Amino acid sequence: MDTHVHDRRRFLALAAGAAAAPLLTACGAGFGGDEDKGDGSAADDVTGSFDWKREKGTTVKALLNKHPYTDALIADLKSFTEKTGIEVEYDVFPEDNYFDKLTVDLSSGRASYDVFMLGAYMVWQYGPPNWLEDLGPWMRNSSATGAEWDQADFFPNLLQADQWSLKAGAPLGKGGQYALPWGWETNVVAYNTDVFRTLGLRPAESFDELTELAGTIKRKAPDAGFDGMYGIAVRGSRSWATIHPGFMTMYARNGLKDFTVDGGKLTPAMNSPEAVAFTEDWARMVKQGGPPSWTSYTWYQCSSDLGAKKAGMLFDADTAAYFQAVKGASPASGKIAFHPGPKGPDGSLATNMWIWSLGMNAKSKKKSASWLFLQWATGKEHLRRSAITHNHIDPVRKSVANDAAYKDKMRHLPGFLETFETVVDQTKIQFTPQAQFFDATTSWAAALQEIYGGKGAKSVLDGLADDLAGKVG
Repeated sequence: MDTHVHDRRRFLALAAGAAAAPLLTACGAGFGGDEDKGDGSAADDVTGSFDWKREKGTTVKALLNKHPYTDALIADLKSFTEKTGIEVEYDVFPEDNYFDKLTVDLSSGRASYDVFMLGAYMVWQYGPPNWLEDLGPWMRNSSATGAEWDQADFFPNLLQADQWSLKAGAPLGKGGQYALPWGWETNVVAYNTDVFRTLGLRPAESFDELTELAGTIKRKAPDAGFDGMYGIAVRGSRSWATIHPGFMTMYARNGLKDFTVDGGKLTPAMNSPEAVAFTEDWARMVKQGGPPSWTSYTWYQCSSDLGAKKAGMLFDADTAAYFQAVKGASPASGKIAFHPGPKGPDGSLATNMWIWSLGMNAKSKKKSASWLFLQWATGKEHLRRSAITHNHIDPVRKSVANDAAYKDKMRHLPGFLETFETVVDQTKIQFTPQAQFFDATTSWAAALQEIYGGKGAKSVLDGLADDLAGKVG
């Protein structure tokens, strides 16, 4: 099931072409609401008491990615229309061309869509050229936002991940709120309980243990009745998406950074001695315990192999394992457990995240109605319903994560809730915000492939750092 973003070659080409000029002129610039309002926001026009019906009769157009979260949203749209009198028209595209469509539409300024799905990383691409509405003024206006929306109910690290000053290298959590968290993924280890039981194994608490476990499973599992099983599934394709789940999580747990920032200048740091050593170790783990065709592996192959009993472990999004673990979903369903994964040398459980978010087009002519839609779609009522009756996990709201019915639904997955609760507060975007993110991490994935193929890690990573030094900042 397509749970998160992968190969972005066409997206990168489109985004580079469409965004290059405005990025050069708009870097670090702030913006407000309607294009002709200067520093103001259309939110300022909403006055009086809050009213769900204030835009009755309006139609909002949404662009959505094909996804379980989208399925849950569409199934519940009738309740939004009943609540507001607003109709929602929507287009759904598969992920392999969804971001092409969104990038072209935003860069054109046509505002064919008022609201849309985006990943938090896309804020770094779409924010500087002023394509995204700053939702902060809407959130702060009690005439525009009902008290029941309850901003404090969001996990704060998720809300902060969509908040940025639009300045390269500046930390998240400050500046405009350019999207709202809607559904997210933390990156942890899932494992096959049968092979662990048969071989007398326990989940790894350190990276060295994980490497040893992966090799042990690959060597011993086939002779123990697990035909063709290897040790650990992690992504390996030449895509930015290879870097962000397991690799970046373990990288961050080792206290490593992608870039250092000094006076607003970004310097690549993936070639530090410590980063070189870690990358060598990661490549060694994959060679000893990973799949034979690792360099083609996306999340889909990783997830599928866990479900097909081909992989003993998966270090990736918890949702990638969830969709294999639910009853009847795969040959391994009922035999998959969850674990936070190895700690760093100092005990760190720093974890990288992916967040599907919802944003508003800065050029929309229907911002008041669009904000009501975003408010409803990220509200307690809809998200609780979606989590319990559909597959909208992980919850972005504390009230949903703590809901008894949600916990009952997830309790049959060994370790899922405990793992989520262990890492939720330590999960954040571990990358440095900057507009060249997709290009840089795709190049990083290519470097990882070269090291896996036998080239010296130091020379490869020095070359990568030299190349990136001229492109970011």
